[in-house]
Amino acid sequence: MIKISRYLSKFEWFELFIGLLLIVADVFLELKLPDYMADITTLVETPGSSMSDIWIAGGKMLGVSLLAMALTVATGFITARVAASFTQRLRSEQFKKVESFGLAELNKFSTASLITRSTNDVTQIQMFITMGLLMLAKAPIMAIWAITKIAGKGFEWTVATSIAVVVLIVAIALIMMMVLPKFRSMQTLTDNINRVARENLTGLRVVRAYNAEDYQQNKFDKANNDLTSTQLFTNRAMSVMMPLMSTIMNGLMLAVYWIGAYLIEAATLTDKLTLFSNMVVFSSYAVQVIMGFLLMSMVFVLWPRADVSAKRILEVLETEISITDGAREEGAAGADGKPIRGEVEFRDVSFAYPDSVEPILEHINFKAERGQTVAFIGSTGSGKTSLINLVPRFYDVSGGQVLVDGVDVREYTAKALRDKIGYVPQRSVMFKGTVATNVAFGVGDNASGDVSESVGDNNVPVLDAQQRERVHTAVQVAQAEEFVNKMDGGIDANIAQSGSNVSGGQKQRLSIARAVWRKPEILIFDDSFSALDFRTDRDVREALAKEAVGSTKLIVAQRIGTIMDADRIVVMDEGRVVGQGTHKELLETCPVYREIAESQLSEQELAG
Repeated sequence: MIKISRYLSKFEWFELFIGLLLIVADVFLELKLPDYMADITTLVETPGSSMSDIWIAGGKMLGVSLLAMALTVATGFITARVAASFTQRLRSEQFKKVESFGLAELNKFSTASLITRSTNDVTQIQMFITMGLLMLAKAPIMAIWAITKIAGKGFEWTVATSIAVVVLIVAIALIMMMVLPKFRSMQTLTDNINRVARENLTGLRVVRAYNAEDYQQNKFDKANNDLTSTQLFTNRAMSVMMPLMSTIMNGLMLAVYWIGAYLIEAATLTDKLTLFSNMVVFSSYAVQVIMGFLLMSMVFVLWPRADVSAKRILEVLETEISITDGAREEGAAGADGKPIRGEVEFRDVSFAYPDSVEPILEHINFKAERGQTVAFIGSTGSGKTSLINLVPRFYDVSGGQVLVDGVDVREYTAKALRDKIGYVPQRSVMFKGTVATNVAFGVGDNASGDVSESVGDNNVPVLDAQQRERVHTAVQVAQAEEFVNKMDGGIDANIAQSGSNVSGGQKQRLSIARAVWRKPEILIFDDSFSALDFRTDRDVREALAKEAVGSTKLIVAQRIGTIMDADRIVVMDEGRVVGQGTHKELLETCPVYREIAESQLSEQELAG
């Protein structure tokens, strides 16, 4: 909690300082109440006292009480405001940090854990600041100030109060020793239950197809029971605290009055009134001492979970990014002095995943000129996707260089590099919105610079006429026009979360349209045609050849038919390039390629 406080703004620190001053003033007023009570007691016990004096003393007591209440409300308002703005910043900082993660960093955290850290963990900190910070500041001030007030007012009473405080501290320490480990594990158990629930929801079709509902239910029940049993243990342990505090407080009051009765009985007549007044004051201050420790015990309820949550949030915020920005915005210039556009080159590239012993790619060399189509084919696990992921810097190379437009990709800023690229992944991803907002995805940050940043009522970007026309063109190129026009609203048709209202092939075509819409220098298709039938596959490639004639196309494919017409085919086997050339050249010179071709093509197709 102390480390995470550095994310507080200067104004929030100022607000907390004002809150601390209000707390001090509040405690001062609360500790004045016993003095007024003693004055009223003295007036009542003194013969000849006028009623007006009692009313005046009572009025002062009421005024102080109301002022103390107002200060408490003001302090609560300040802490709630600070908590809300601080946690809002924490959520934004976490989101921004996670967006900057490379795939290596994302593999350190589960999706469920990152969601919990941005929601439940932030809420724990908000609760602590709103409630615990007030008590954390108020408790020691009240306890220490009250102790100084009662010092010297009676040895016997002081001993009784000291015994009560020691018993209270020992009880709190024992309870905390029991529950602190459980508090630390509770957030991990929350991660676990979120993970199981998320897996069940995202994999619901597989669960039903394999009749695994009972299996998934058992997994969820175990995660649920683990969390519930931990919460029950901590709640039961903490529930002992309040009755214990009340018992100690009532016991102390009884001890004060019992000791007071004994002292008053043994005192002379002149000292009885003084002793009685002191007993009333002491009993009030003794209660304030116990209340101070009671508030501290409440802090111990909120602090452990907030501290664990702060540590988990800091793990995200302090994660070192393995892929850092360069400073370059543009590519190199060619021999004619003009900037190079759309050129991709691998120079002796080797790559191993983080914490992996064996490299997945070794000594890869090839070059794709502007406008060329370069395809990659090979058996499963040969490293095709890993190779493609090095171009947009999802990972960095272990050795060698990946050059885009004549410049090492590590020298570019991430934005400048990825603005050059249109990427279509193996698994199509759709976002909640419309067809248009999915095709024109990232509209506020497009490389062309002609995109409106206006946003509608539902946080959906509003496209102008030119942008909408580009969406229509991209949809036509991706052969998605037929099904889009049949949807209610056309390109304004609703797309559900994760694209659950469109088929896999339709999502794939919309993903292709998204890449085309950007008009990038480089188009990357990572096995993106596998969900398309042969005719649609051919139509998309023909449309791409016309629409994206100036773009370099890198295609990972499993089907020979998809890449037969490529300018160059790179054949991968066990992380190495075992052949490069055209379809006809590789049939003659590369046994691996010929083996793949023979498994997919007829003798007539091979001969033709």
